[in-house]
Amino acid sequence: MDLSRLLRPRSIAVFGGRFAEAVIEQCTRAGYAGALWPVNPKRSDIHGHPCFADVSELPGVPDAAFIGVNRYQTIDVIQSLAAMGAGGATAFASGFKETGSAGEDLQNAFIQAAGEMPVIGPNCYGLINYLDSALLWPDVHGGRRVTSGVAILAQSSNIAINLTMNRRGLPIAYMATVGNQAVVTIPDMIEAFLDDPRVTAIGLHMEGISDPQALAAVMGKAHRKGIPVVAIKSGKSEGGARLTLSHTASLSGSDAVMDAFFSRLRIARVDTLSRFLETLMLLHVGGPLAGNSVVSMSCSGGEAALISDVGTQRGINFRPFTKTDSDRIRKTVNELVTVSNPFDYHMFDWANEERLGATFTAVMKCGFDLNILVLDFPREECGSDADWHVSLRALKAAVDETGGRAAVLATLPENMPERVVTDLLEMGITPLSGIDDAMATICAAAILASPLGGPRFQFLPGPTSANDVDILNEWQSKQQLVGYGIEIPKGCLCATVDEAVAAGPALGYPLVLKAVGADLLHKTEQNAVRLGISNEAGVRAAATDLACLGEAVLVERMTENPLCELIIGVACDPVIGLHLLVGFGGILAEIVRDSCIILMPAEAGEIRQSLMSLKAAPILMGYRGQSAADLEAVIDTVIAVQKFALDHADKLIELDINPLLVKPDGAVAVDALIRLEK
Repeated sequence: MDLSRLLRPRSIAVFGGRFAEAVIEQCTRAGYAGALWPVNPKRSDIHGHPCFADVSELPGVPDAAFIGVNRYQTIDVIQSLAAMGAGGATAFASGFKETGSAGEDLQNAFIQAAGEMPVIGPNCYGLINYLDSALLWPDVHGGRRVTSGVAILAQSSNIAINLTMNRRGLPIAYMATVGNQAVVTIPDMIEAFLDDPRVTAIGLHMEGISDPQALAAVMGKAHRKGIPVVAIKSGKSEGGARLTLSHTASLSGSDAVMDAFFSRLRIARVDTLSRFLETLMLLHVGGPLAGNSVVSMSCSGGEAALISDVGTQRGINFRPFTKTDSDRIRKTVNELVTVSNPFDYHMFDWANEERLGATFTAVMKCGFDLNILVLDFPREECGSDADWHVSLRALKAAVDETGGRAAVLATLPENMPERVVTDLLEMGITPLSGIDDAMATICAAAILASPLGGPRFQFLPGPTSANDVDILNEWQSKQQLVGYGIEIPKGCLCATVDEAVAAGPALGYPLVLKAVGADLLHKTEQNAVRLGISNEAGVRAAATDLACLGEAVLVERMTENPLCELIIGVACDPVIGLHLLVGFGGILAEIVRDSCIILMPAEAGEIRQSLMSLKAAPILMGYRGQSAADLEAVIDTVIAVQKFALDHADKLIELDINPLLVKPDGAVAVDALIRLEK
């Protein structure tokens, strides 16, 4: 879909009354140089621009249109514009699909009327182009004209307004709201922004994802063009659309799946609007960071300690100076200064541009991914900030000499004046506001520079409904998994107590006995498991107890002396679809909650990385003298589970292996659950 005329129009038609008047006012105030054509049969002019009675009277074909009439008239206007070949439109009216089934037919008519013409909306404010001062926007905003900047897409018009009102000095190239996405979608807008070389980064405020496959596809283009993307997504609910029974499903909440999705696409996810803006600022100035090694320079030990605490908690690498680096830096500072990272250079050289420049240059020669100078500026009424600007000039000299990447951090957001932000942007130095937000921003920017998280995302929606479900019991589930090469304990299903007793000697002691049935999904809680049975009498007693709980008794050779218990599973998210889960399992899996989501298809390297990211990963590597786990067997099991999921993607609702007992020489699935649509 070609949005170039809509985004960068040379002529704008404006339909409606009060809201249309506001659009013309905003365009005039911004200095829009193109033609403005108001369409209103009841008025002679709007702000000096003569009105036209309808579309047929327009002096030409508009590149863009703002439609501010009621929802029924909106459809008529769209149809007329599409017929004449207009470049596109934004639709302000509400009352479409967002109202439920009552508005769905109207939205379908909206889509049909648009045909091949791009229309943003309905139910949204529209679009602001700060690069060319073209505004299809019926309300106030806080932006100003820029020559380059970030493009922001928001699903909330009010949040879009708030973001333009920020006082952090972030250059915004485009601000767009998308409303119901009836015709133009978020991926469509991202692709259009990617085609404008003046866009430095893209920010997404998302309330939902309607087409994950389309978003994944356009992110491929973003990576090829080197344009970073950051997102804030609201709605962190743990509930899914389907009833879930397994440990995997209870651990695999919607928000955890969304984190994995963003990670796979290399979209940096942040959780507050302030971090959203800070991350966009860092990306605008210099793009993603090459890594997360950081040096902090300040004239206060208190600031250095705070930054170290917050940054270290987030995993930022304040690596120490080498001896060569320390010796070089020490020559530039007072003999009483301790050279360490974070670096407190004291007040000895405050306001001495030459001395500070030498110190900053010596530090920036150390090769950190980001060099931070901590400066909180005084309020204007408190006196001159000339001495603070001495530090800025010294830092700029160090940047010019070393080519290093620098940022100036105010510990409190209100201590970074917008006028200082303007100066820093002209210097090519990133302004950062607030310690915690800055550290979160650095983490996000470092993640973006790493390679893509895995193969191209494949959307596997799972079954269309789960009303008619086959729940495979443990024996049936294990037999399905054996066919994919997954190791299970040696065992047999016994219909009677005598069969269970007879099975014992052939399997070999010790044994595990379990009641088996479709309703026995959490056997420990249902007292349906007997462990460590070492003789015939024990088997008879256990089988007698268990026979009345289920349909049969499963007798298995007990897997002894495992190193750890893992959970391997598949669940289905209503938006992202089928996905894998790996983590530390057993009956405490939901309490410990040490797991991670892996999107499919996943390769062995990604699975290994996910296992190593678990908090309890040291156990797999051989903790405190214990043997190391057979990691290859675990990875093979995950790949086999994935193969089963891909082969049954149209029917699989959930799959759960818990626990997978991991040994130094193998991994055994000792319990399993599979739910399939009939």
